[in-house]
Amino acid sequence: MKIMNIARRIIGLPERRETLELNVDDRRLLEVLGIDIGQVNVRGKNALKVDTVYACIRIRSESVAKLPIKVYQEDENGIQKQTRHTVYQLLRLRPNPYMSAFDFWKCIEAQNGMYGNAYASIEFDKRGRIVGLWPMDAGRVKIVVDNDTSATGVVTNRSKVWYEVNLGYEKRKLLPHEILHFKGGVTLDGISGLSPLDCLRATLENGASANKFVNNFFKQGLQVKGIVQYVGDLNEDAKRTFRSNFEQMSSGLNNSHRIALLPIGYQFQPISLSMHDAQFLENNQLTIRQIASAFGIKMHQLNDLSRATHTNVAEQQKEFYTDTLQPILTMYEQELTYKLLLDEEIQNGFFFRFNVDAILRSDIKTRYEAYRIGVQGGFLKPNEARAKEELPPAEGGDQLLTNGSMLPITEAGKAYQAKGGVGAGQGKKDAPGKGDPGDAGEA
Repeated sequence: MKIMNIARRIIGLPERRETLELNVDDRRLLEVLGIDIGQVNVRGKNALKVDTVYACIRIRSESVAKLPIKVYQEDENGIQKQTRHTVYQLLRLRPNPYMSAFDFWKCIEAQNGMYGNAYASIEFDKRGRIVGLWPMDAGRVKIVVDNDTSATGVVTNRSKVWYEVNLGYEKRKLLPHEILHFKGGVTLDGISGLSPLDCLRATLENGASANKFVNNFFKQGLQVKGIVQYVGDLNEDAKRTFRSNFEQMSSGLNNSHRIALLPIGYQFQPISLSMHDAQFLENNQLTIRQIASAFGIKMHQLNDLSRATHTNVAEQQKEFYTDTLQPILTMYEQELTYKLLLDEEIQNGFFFRFNVDAILRSDIKTRYEAYRIGVQGGFLKPNEARAKEELPPAEGGDQLLTNGSMLPITEAGKAYQAKGGVGAGQGKKDAPGKGDPGDAGEA
């Protein structure tokens, strides 16, 4: 290419220049800047090569994506579902023509877990109605704050915030009402979230280095490094030739457990530190626990059942919801409610909420026992219990029942009134010896 440019200059033609676009996660960008990152790179998407990070991101993204989100309205009569809302139909099935609702939320939560920020562009039609939600690459979105706020670090009602999206061929400006911005993890200013990968870089490098060490150890046929002792002197070319031939003969999977030959006068002395002496397994387990703790993942979810029992696994699964998922879901619900609903709808009590019954769902015996207590206690209708099990409503199941004879609550006490009494314990006290002879016979 340089020769072509020189030739073009000689004949008077302008030089041909090529523009190379590099993402912040691209390894070539660091090479252009002259930064030596060695053989372990855990920046951006490369962190997914660490198996623990991949597992944590997958568990969190799938846990959020599998939960259905619904629109509710709260008024003086309680909370009711609003299944005919236009935005609900969008979020329930396909936020855009190319993604299902499951894929949309899996993409959003994966970027949120990796970069600390997730973005989705809101598409409007000519009438101002929301017709699509499009996830965007967090690496291509830049949050811009006005000069006064960025200088002082204080956000006021006069501060202006907008989003600059790099589309490759142009940069497009989006206002806050045109984009969904989900901030996960930790935020220090309330405007943007911190990337967990940046905060955990040293720990992630430990995990990546351990994986690479084990990989190389097996690739070398479980051969250890050492020193070859010899008598005499060798020049540099002879040293390189001997080292290359010896490694080719003794290293690699094809040479594992085979005999290596040495010339007379040469002696091989291993100098490797064993994994047991280096506490390799202990350090690796510590790294896994640190990464899992940072992402809010319980160890039994990573198939580490060394300290698991049937009881504490069930409790840890509930803790995963309350400690990890509930803050994430609350963040999503508040952003969706504020950005996707009209001000009038918010004032009328409309809001978004994820249905977490799929997570908190117990075994069938525990659920049925809870339904029995609720129905007999008079605060849960039979059809409400059937709806939780996705069963159709039954005739007469929309009335509250009370314990005893299991009559509708509005008919409680009629059996006493039929006998001439006012109610249980409120009738006149019979004189001694003047009771109903029928009662004595029934007793």
